[in-house]
Amino acid sequence: MPVGIFRVCLVVITAIINHPLLFPKENGTVPENTEEIIQKMKEREESLRLEQLRLEREIADQEARQKTLEKPAEVAEESKEEKVRWDIWTALSMVVFLLIELWRQDFQEANWQDTGGEEDDMAVLGKAFKGVAFPDKAVLASFYEKRILGTTGDMARMREMVEGFADDLLEALRSVCNRDADMEVEDCMGVGSMYENWRVRKPFVCDLIVPFAPPEPYCFRSQTWCSGDPFPPDEQGYGTIKVCRADEDATGCICDKTKLGEDMLCLLHSQANTTRPSSEMEDLLCFKNTQYLDANQVMKWFQIAVTKAWNRISHKYEFDLSFSLLDSPGALKIKFKSGKSIAFNLTPVVQYENSDVYFISHFPRSSLAEDLPSSTRWFLSFAVYERRFIQLVSKTLPVNACHVSCLQILSFLHGKQCSLTGPSGLTNYHLKTVMLHLLQARPSQDWAPEKLEARLQDMLKFLEKCLHEKKLYHFFIGNGKVPAELGFPIIFQGAEPLNLFRSFVLHREVYRKTVDTFHEMLRNTSALINEYTVHIPLAHANGIRKESL
Repeated sequence: MPVGIFRVCLVVITAIINHPLLFPKENGTVPENTEEIIQKMKEREESLRLEQLRLEREIADQEARQKTLEKPAEVAEESKEEKVRWDIWTALSMVVFLLIELWRQDFQEANWQDTGGEEDDMAVLGKAFKGVAFPDKAVLASFYEKRILGTTGDMARMREMVEGFADDLLEALRSVCNRDADMEVEDCMGVGSMYENWRVRKPFVCDLIVPFAPPEPYCFRSQTWCSGDPFPPDEQGYGTIKVCRADEDATGCICDKTKLGEDMLCLLHSQANTTRPSSEMEDLLCFKNTQYLDANQVMKWFQIAVTKAWNRISHKYEFDLSFSLLDSPGALKIKFKSGKSIAFNLTPVVQYENSDVYFISHFPRSSLAEDLPSSTRWFLSFAVYERRFIQLVSKTLPVNACHVSCLQILSFLHGKQCSLTGPSGLTNYHLKTVMLHLLQARPSQDWAPEKLEARLQDMLKFLEKCLHEKKLYHFFIGNGKVPAELGFPIIFQGAEPLNLFRSFVLHREVYRKTVDTFHEMLRNTSALINEYTVHIPLAHANGIRKESL
């Protein structure tokens, strides 16, 4: 553009200099052909004027094009500046958010599953309790005495009968198995609510676990998610089991290095092998082409062995034995000729090293929970330590302490509510975990029998808090406060806390259903307890009606 302006100025100056009026007539001599010269000057002036117009048009066009080019550039520059400003604010916001989240998680881990125990802590919770008529001490005491306490004798008789029959059945199982080639079955152990004396809902089901080991010279070598091996986040709490020879490196099998003999069969290979020197173990127990013990094959072997054992001793009993549930291979049912029946679970397990932690082949789950992982993933059960912890703490509590009563009432209410509105993501194991946390957090005198109402409300409020945060940590895993008397493995104490409510984060529908069921249970608490309470004093009944109104 400056070049164009210079050209216009040059033309104007040239025209002025060549204009005839600049030469006065008195100062010059006019030639004879004056008219011809004037005519040429006019033509020259006209041509210069046209040239000036052309240049002005070019300058105008250049300016228009320049503005057209500059406008998108300015818009792009402005948008770029706005984008840069937006990116800076977004980045700052994300940094602040991450800092807050990291601080919150650090605070929560520092106060690992902090139950507090103070009334001030509980006061900020319990929003769902507003407007709920909670039964008083007399109603709860009457309900517990009439509805729950009477079942204790029935559980004791059933446990005695089931344990005696299971011992006889396992002894017969050992006799039908080949001691040199088959799995070695140990004595069974009772675990769960029936053996912790808080089972309330019928039918009563005894849970028995049966440890087993491979025949010599084989052994099991286990790996867990917290031993440094790679496990996906959704498989925390699981482990794998390798079948190896006792003198073999865990990374390989020696069957291809050493001649085993005609009468020996390698447990590590599937039925696809063309050479099988023996048919004593038709159902091999490892996953195809791997060293990992397969839970499904273990259960098939166990079912076949139990069937053979029952055929050997069935003549001694006046009842029938059958497998009751297809999706739970260890579920057995005793059927009497009178029509009555007794159900119990007999589940094979593998001991973790020299502890009382066991790999369990099939773990009972909520019907709303996610699918089970691979059959080579075994769930770790801490049921034996849970039973011991309850027994250990009970020795320090007042006589007739209310901790078991609270768990029984809560289990009863949840079970009744689920029968009305359908299953939820909560299980009895979650409820027991809540009780274990509160047992560790509260002083012994807080569990006196007269404080049943307060402790039951504490359990409900703590459960509400866990549901709100979608966090309920496993009691033993990552808990550095486990009593040393239990002899609990250090590897699990030092592990990251295991969130039992992790599935609620991934499955929102299950979470919403669980929360709705819990809130509905709170609203129905008084009605459910009154319905199953016999001979409630009239004064207490009237008091509850007034509160509900």
